[in-house]
Amino acid sequence: MGRWSRVGICMGLGLGIVLASGALRGSVLQACATSIGQIPSLRIRTGADQPSRYLPLLKGRKVGLVANPSSRVGKQHLLDYLLQNKVLVKKVFAPEHGFRGEAEAGAQIVDGKDPITQLPVLSLYGDQKQPSPEALKEMDLLVFDIQDVGVRYYTYISTLHYVMEACAQSGKPLIVLDRPNPNGAFVDGPLLEPALRSFVGLHPIPLLHGLTVGELAQMINGEKWLKNGVCALTVVPVASYSHSSPYSLPVPPSPNLPNAQAVRLYPSLGLFEGTGISVGRGTDFPFQVIGQPDPATGPFQFTPVSLPGKAQHPMFENQLCYGWDLRSVPAGGLNLDFLIGLYHQSSQPATFFNPFFDKLAGTAQLRTAIQAGQSEAQIRESWQAGLQAYKTLRQKYLLYPD
Repeated sequence: MGRWSRVGICMGLGLGIVLASGALRGSVLQACATSIGQIPSLRIRTGADQPSRYLPLLKGRKVGLVANPSSRVGKQHLLDYLLQNKVLVKKVFAPEHGFRGEAEAGAQIVDGKDPITQLPVLSLYGDQKQPSPEALKEMDLLVFDIQDVGVRYYTYISTLHYVMEACAQSGKPLIVLDRPNPNGAFVDGPLLEPALRSFVGLHPIPLLHGLTVGELAQMINGEKWLKNGVCALTVVPVASYSHSSPYSLPVPPSPNLPNAQAVRLYPSLGLFEGTGISVGRGTDFPFQVIGQPDPATGPFQFTPVSLPGKAQHPMFENQLCYGWDLRSVPAGGLNLDFLIGLYHQSSQPATFFNPFFDKLAGTAQLRTAIQAGQSEAQIRESWQAGLQAYKTLRQKYLLYPD
């Protein structure tokens, strides 16, 4: 196994657990595994859970709502809550995965009607990623309430950017109902290079940016990243929150991040979407396993299948894959061990990465460094100067302590 045998499996903890003879020793994994289930603090209240701070701003106004299944006031959807409180919601705008979370990653969202309220739902994931001036014409303001996970290539923050751009262009105010960042304790990874700007990375921020949506909105405004000027922004902050506060998401933020472990692993495993390695799409544990149809990859076995709303024709559909089960592995932050290890284990390293990888990484340097045989420590050192500059910039926009 060579280099791969030295790869640590306790992601984010640097415990130096090794792979031996192509399989994990059971006692090692058992010692390594801990529960990551988190109990939400009773003191933490999302922006949406503080209606006295935003309902007065909406009274008598025509409102456009940017929302998805994570947009909740307690157990009630924000749209239903607003309508119940006589707020005149005129339109709903849907990000990736749709308003009710009915679409898989990358699937085009089309305009339609919400089946429950019959309100028009306009897509912000497809050909039209920004609300048009016509769509905003009858709006007095927009409300944005979507749960993010703190990773640059998670597309909800790109939707935020384009909503802010449309508001700046149309002169419409935007109210962001803030929510905790479940990966908010981490600021790590390379900064996005402008040449690789795309919908999976619009801003020169690190892969783990350590901001809530509200804080990022303030940064977008403050750094003048909008082409149409500055958005008239109001952030309703989370109450009694710090970036290190334990917080369990009450609703999965998207269909393929079904639990806290997937959210914690996503910064590290999401990069595999730019390779020929499966991250478990088409299984009951997406972003909690990695593998491919090669028995040498690892001891765990899984078979991806089409799952409506989660994975239509996933990579290696109906093929037995071999790899690693990470469901019980302590996780958090950005870990490159598996990426480096599987690259050097590959029998076809020239085709290991696909063109999407550099967009996800935000730089070509990560790929070329891995191809050149650099260690994780060497790779991390290469992005420290940019990361330190970003951390200084970040301080200007924080609403919450670290």
